[in-house]
Order: sequence, then structure tokens, then C-alpha cells
Amino acid sequence: MSLYQDLLSKKEKLSVIGLGYVGLPLAVTFAKKVHVIGYDLNEKTIELYKSGIDPTNEVGNDAVKQTTVEFTADEKRIREAKFHVIAVPTPINSDKTPNLHPVESASEIVGRNLTKGSIVVYESTVYPGVTEDICIPILEKSSGLKCGADFKVGYSPERINPGDKVHRLENIVKIVSAIDDESLEEIAKVYELIIEVGVHRTSTIKVAEAAKVVENSQRDINIAFMNELAMVFDRMGIDTKEVIEAMNTKWNALGFYPGLVGGHCIGVDPYYFIYQAEKLGYHSQIILSGRKINDGMGEFVADATIKQLILAGKTVNKAKVAILGITFKENCPDTRNTRVVDVIKRLNEYDIYPIVSDPLAEKSEVMDEYNIGLIDFSEINNVDCLIFAVAHDQYKKLSFEQVDELFTKDGTDKVLIDVKSIFDRKIFNIPGFKYWRL
Repeated sequence: MSLYQDLLSKKEKLSVIGLGYVGLPLAVTFAKKVHVIGYDLNEKTIELYKSGIDPTNEVGNDAVKQTTVEFTADEKRIREAKFHVIAVPTPINSDKTPNLHPVESASEIVGRNLTKGSIVVYESTVYPGVTEDICIPILEKSSGLKCGADFKVGYSPERINPGDKVHRLENIVKIVSAIDDESLEEIAKVYELIIEVGVHRTSTIKVAEAAKVVENSQRDINIAFMNELAMVFDRMGIDTKEVIEAMNTKWNALGFYPGLVGGHCIGVDPYYFIYQAEKLGYHSQIILSGRKINDGMGEFVADATIKQLILAGKTVNKAKVAILGITFKENCPDTRNTRVVDVIKRLNEYDIYPIVSDPLAEKSEVMDEYNIGLIDFSEINNVDCLIFAVAHDQYKKLSFEQVDELFTKDGTDKVLIDVKSIFDRKIFNIPGFKYWRL
């Protein structure tokens, strides 16, 4: 009997290692079909899940309360499973090189608890070669077992879009790969249990690894192009959004918009590709240039803010500035690699220390990661400048009157920086306001 059939008959269990924005939806969805052990080394996270709380907002509190996932921070529980999915983050270091520590650590944990006949599937984004050249040797060393003979390995990159309620785990085609054809079919059948639109098999693990970094690098480059246009159009006095709306009337327009590019995928994955390319003697030109443009957008927004403050007759280093939104994208509590912090750091150089509010971000996480204390929206008042950095739905619903009452009434123009163009510019492009959007 195959491992797939043993999972279906509940004779064997499946484990998910890493229960963040990717791992939690996987565990909860798989649990509808098979026995699942959900492991995370963060005991606080495990206690939240056991209490029926979903801090990621990916599946919701009700789904966490109702799931049969056995949440645990005890790595020995992993031994009860035969099919393991590793879904830990793969960030970058301060020098933009890949930080493989989380995936290496997860490999050691799984290796210590690996039994014969198991399958290990990696979902973490890595550059081509990591699974076979780095992860498999760690599994073998930690377990004392031999890959191919005692256990099998596959790779299936995560493609979840945090905060997206339309494109979900179940309706995104899943890429699957493995070290041999036999394990490829087993892995494919297991994922087909939960992926309604099916899976795409690749011939090698390296192809699947490359597909993941390339799909995000492609988006990064396209956004970089729009960001470069936005910087040029700003100098020309042309509204970028109007240009894009006009361009998008053509059938083959791609529909990208400028913005701050952060998060754990688009703002990170291109550096994995660049790193491996340079190891092989190729210096990236297009991808690296796109990254440089996108990494500089925070400073551009901050400098535009300073210009508007001056035009409004404000004393720059005495201006009270409020930033609305610090997550890396709209309608999502994830603050990993948010580029809003670049705006804040640049403003600090002008002796401006903005107050920051976000209805979705976890205050303790933002303080621990960025040393920024978030305030409630209700505490914002008498500001000289509002920077809407993230297009949360709560912000889109604000009326002119609600925005207007947040400003000081000192007789100078009110400065509104609309990074994501969430407002109708005609409403705020009036006497008494200095309205600017990217």
C-alpha cells in the first residue's frame, strides 16, 4: 500500500512544519482529508492556535477552532507522521544574501524525527539547488538515513498570496517535483487531495525551485518599471494613475501599478536568484536594477512628502506627520520586510518622527521588529501631513470629512500623501490641500 493510501485510510499522519501564513492554511486544509500534526517551534503561536485564534487572518478564528489539526511545539510529535511538509520562511540577510537558517534548522528538526519510508516536501522559496545540495544532506546527517533508499524528498513551492480572499490555496495550481518518478506521483496525489485546480509536475526539483523565484522576479521587474515611470511622470507633472488607466484600455496591458514592494516573496525572491547567478559568474542586470528601483521607493515617497510640506508653508522639522498603514500589503497583518519603514527612516533624516497607525498589524510584533510604537486611529489628530502608505479597506471607506478632521486648523495647507492612490484626487485637489500620489 502506498503512503498516499495510508494517509487516506488514516493509518499514517501528515505533518506541517512551520505554521505561518503558508503553513497554517496548508495544515487546516489537509486536516479536512487526513490526520495532521501542525508543528511550530514558537510556543506562543501554538497556544494561540489551540485557543482558536488565527493571528495570520488567513483562515480565520472559526476555522482554527473547528480544525482537527494537532497543534504542537514538541518536535518529537513529528515522528508520528510519514509525510512531512516544511513551510518555513526564507528571508534575506542585511547584505541581501539568502538567509537559509530557518530551512536548515527545520531540516535538522525533521531529520532528528525522520523514520524510514517517509516523504519530505519543501515549500520554502529557495534558489535552484538548495533542496538537493543543502537540505537533503542535513536530513541524512540528522536522521542517519539515506535519501532515495530510506526516505524520499520533493519540492512544491508555496504560491499563497497573503490577504487574498480570491486566489486561495485550493484554487492555485500547485507545482510539484521530486527526486524520482515514484515519489513525484505520491506527492502529486497527496496535494491533489486539497488542490481543486490540479497540480503541475516538473521533471526536476531545480525546475520547480527556479519557477518560484522567477515568477516573483517577473512581478518585481514589472512593478519596478511602473515605479520608474512614476518617478519620471512626477517630474513631468503627469498623473501616473491616469496614464496607467489609459494604457490599461488596451487588451494586452499587464495592469501593474507603482508602490512600495515588500513582503516575504516579491521583495526577497529576486535576491535568491541574483545570489545564485553571481555564484555561477553571471552578474544580473535587469533583475538587480529592478530591485534597486523598488528598494529606493521609500526614500522617493519621503522626499516627495518633504517637498509638499515645504510647498504648504510648513516648518519641516516641526511638522506632525501621521503614517496610515505599516503592513507590507493591504488587508493583511503581515509586516515582514515592509518597505513603509524606509519612508519612516528617510523622514527621520529630516528630523521628522511620524506617528504610525495600522488596524491590522500586531503592535507587539511591530515594536519587536522595528522599534515602532503603533497608535490607534482614534488617537490621530492635529496633523500637518497624512501619509496613506497601505490601501487597507478601512482607509478606502474614509470620507472627505473623516480625513479632513484629522488635520490641524492652523491656516496652512493640509498635506495628503496617497501612496496607493486610494482616493479620488479631484476630491482633495482643492484649495487648502496639497495632494500628492505615486
